[in-house]
Amino acid sequence: MNVLIDQRCYNHPSREAVVRCPECRRFFCRECVTEHRGRMVCAACIAQETGPAGNTGRFSALWLAASLGGLLLAWVIFYNLGVMLARITPDFLQ
Repeated sequence: MNVLIDQRCYNHPSREAVVRCPECRRFFCRECVTEHRGRMVCAACIAQETGPAGNTGRFSALWLAASLGGLLLAWVIFYNLGVMLARITPDFLQ
């Protein structure tokens, strides 16, 4: 059974629908959908998924964790470098 038969675009009622958005389950014409992560999704669902700034909360949390991890790694490296330099005796420099 084909669910697209006699369906019209949600945004353009005069146009024939060619796809059903897997997120909102509405029907849309070719101009109202785009491929996103291997699926045809409407613009409203993509905007809702990414949020107003274009970043998801998951991406922000991942970025924050990576930044903190990088700072911690840099601190460990420079701390140990400082400890090694402090252990150099004055007679080594002559």
